Amino acid sequence: MDLARVLGIDLENLVELEEEIKLLKNDISKSNSPDERRILLSLERFFDNFLVKTNFASQGLELDFDDDAQIQPFKNFICPLTKEVMKEPVVLESSQTYERAAIQYWFERCIEDCRDPTCPVTGQVLNSLGQKLNISLAGAIEEWVYRNIDIQICSAVSCLSEENSQADCVERVLNNIYKISEVVPSGRYKIRNEGVVGFIVKMLKNSSKSIGSHLRGKALLTLLSMAKDEESKLKMLEEGVIKFAVHGLIGRSESERENAVRLLLEFSRDEACCIKIACEKGALVLLLSMAGSLEHPSLCNLAEEVLKTMEKVEGNVQHLANAGRFEPLLDRLHHGSDILRIEMASLVGKMALTNNCKEQIARRSAKTLVDMLAKPDERTASLQALYNLSTLDDNATILVDSGVLVALTKVLFKCEEVAQDSKESAALTIANIVSKPGHWELAIVNQEGMSMQSESIVSNLLSLLSFASTKGQIAVLRILWGVASSPQASESVANNINSCNGIATLLEFLDNPNIDLRVHALMLTRIISESLGQVMADELKASNHLLQLKDKLLKGQASDVERCEAASVISNLPLTDEEVKTILGISIMQWAIIALKEMKQSSSGRTSSSNSSMVEGLLGLILHFLRCSDPIIMGTVRDHQLMTLLRQQLSSSVEPKAKQRAALGLKYLSESISALIFSSDLDPQPSCSFFSSFLFSCSKVPKVPLTCPIHSMSCEEESQFCLLVSNCIKPLADLLSDNDTNVQVASLEALSTLMNDASCNLNQAVGELENLGVVDEIIRLFIEARPGVLQERGVWLVERILRTENRTQRLSMDQTLIRALVEAFRHGNQNTKRLAQDALTNLKQLSGVSGQNLNPY
Repeated sequence: MDLARVLGIDLENLVELEEEIKLLKNDISKSNSPDERRILLSLERFFDNFLVKTNFASQGLELDFDDDAQIQPFKNFICPLTKEVMKEPVVLESSQTYERAAIQYWFERCIEDCRDPTCPVTGQVLNSLGQKLNISLAGAIEEWVYRNIDIQICSAVSCLSEENSQADCVERVLNNIYKISEVVPSGRYKIRNEGVVGFIVKMLKNSSKSIGSHLRGKALLTLLSMAKDEESKLKMLEEGVIKFAVHGLIGRSESERENAVRLLLEFSRDEACCIKIACEKGALVLLLSMAGSLEHPSLCNLAEEVLKTMEKVEGNVQHLANAGRFEPLLDRLHHGSDILRIEMASLVGKMALTNNCKEQIARRSAKTLVDMLAKPDERTASLQALYNLSTLDDNATILVDSGVLVALTKVLFKCEEVAQDSKESAALTIANIVSKPGHWELAIVNQEGMSMQSESIVSNLLSLLSFASTKGQIAVLRILWGVASSPQASESVANNINSCNGIATLLEFLDNPNIDLRVHALMLTRIISESLGQVMADELKASNHLLQLKDKLLKGQASDVERCEAASVISNLPLTDEEVKTILGISIMQWAIIALKEMKQSSSGRTSSSNSSMVEGLLGLILHFLRCSDPIIMGTVRDHQLMTLLRQQLSSSVEPKAKQRAALGLKYLSESISALIFSSDLDPQPSCSFFSSFLFSCSKVPKVPLTCPIHSMSCEEESQFCLLVSNCIKPLADLLSDNDTNVQVASLEALSTLMNDASCNLNQAVGELENLGVVDEIIRLFIEARPGVLQERGVWLVERILRTENRTQRLSMDQTLIRALVEAFRHGNQNTKRLAQDALTNLKQLSGVSGQNLNPY
């Protein structure tokens, strides 16, 4: 449009163009010449699509109170055009009085219709469009208005002061007070001085439930209008209006919630009120919930506006952060002054954060906090914050990527001027980061490019144990434990600790009076014993700590955690049969069996994850004894029904290691039959000992012979050495589907004892396994196994199965099995190749004579 171009306005900027059109209309209205106004108004018709016509009739005094007590307006108060009480009465040259806005609109219509402007009442053509304010009439109208206001205020006081006012009365009063406040702002002081504001707030306080959500919304709307008067606002604060506004945020009706949040927005513009809102219980939580809900966009925007206003006040930062809105805190942490950054970091360090909050803050602020470590004044606050964030395992990757390990190791090892507390905080933060294996193993921790598991770092950590405080020593032990627990770093860390003479240093802490130090030292000892069992055994025996560990188990003075770790350490040690008998003694075995039974009973048939480490340790202790062919040990096995207990552990244990050890225990018990049968063959009339009692139960011919099909003799369940009679075969077969390879290998080894030529009937054993569906499971596992120990154990069993003629005929058609045997023959180790060759020969896939492998695993 030409006008837009002349004015230098973009045609698409309709808002600015509309403002210019309004200015043009104002110029037109000021002209008293009909011809001039007619010419100018002809231009306005081009802009009809941009302007909205004003309904002047709606601009009258809308004080039409629903009350018979009000004074009715005089006839001359009413505008002939709008039929409403006039707000700005003006007199024309015809001596008639009209509402100014209404008569101006009348003149514009006359000019638009190309008519001479006339007086609407008399019809007189007007030579001048001038309008003069009717001062006397305006004063009379104002007096009438204030008299009616006084009447309505008195009515409001009367209604609101009653304890049980009717709801319709309260609603009428609230509507009238709201109208007065909005239409006649100068009347607000009358409302305030008569105590109406206080009555409304008290009504919200005392009758909130009885008046309902609709009236509560009306009351809040009235207070919102009155809040434009500063003294009324102060009165509301004295009466506790913020609390009731906050309560309105959870109102049933949308109008109540909207008026409540608008009222809070009005009060939030004052800094002192803003802090009061933040301190009000539940206010921030409700506002944040409302701001995050898209169900009601208008409420969402209002709540967000309140929160944005509150963010500007420094005193609200902590309250907002506690409620989960961290943007103000993080913005000040990133861009604030040094003092402000320290204050914000201290807040992060002291706050109790949820996991989601820790992750959110770490992603936004980790790099800033790491940079603060380089400044002595900011270091303490930064360390506190980093420690708090590091307590979430998932934050380890975020912190490592931000370079925190380099900065923390510098504080720990190189900064001599750093306070002891800061070093402890740095060590504790590192301990949290390395507590879970993952990203940190590949991270560089100093400028020399070393990793946490390097010998230099391990040596520095061990040196700290000599002069650190107890808290610092615990932190260092936690670091070493975390690093040594990683599958990627465990072996190298154990070797580095050993090369630095760290094992001897570590064992000294086993005698420390501080229980936390002892526990963490035991935890690290356990981890090292898994990699360096022989070295650890030698050190423990040389320092007499092995007997001390035994005493922790038997004397009952140690804590449950210490006993758990002590049992795990001993179970990891490679002890000879003689050492097991002389150093440990049968009392340890009996204690372990009883403890295992008690744990099973207390866990209602299933071992919880918290007790899994203890179960692993107890099973490891028992394995030491089951490897020994000692009559006293075998008697203990029978007396305590150990095979039954181990069978139960196969299904009840949570951790793979416990399942593996239980399966190995069954293997050792099953293997013991060979030794017992061999002893029976050499000495058919043994002396009165355990062997005689065992052979009585397992060999003596009863009145009704119950011959074990596998062992070809009488095997009673009480003997606790036969897998078939003790119902252990099916639970062992179930382990073949376990996800852990070590568990699968242990299960295969236990099952292989049933196919030992020295003590078993191979054909009968395979038949029993086939009846239980175990043969198919063994073949399936062998087919799926990759080259390694599992494949080697599997092919041994497959070869034994294929020695039986009936199975050979059935399996000779299984092309998948044949391909798996061929792969094992091509890619397996020497023993695997030989066994695969024998199996293929039995299947008539190779020419030759099948070899006989008589050494079971």
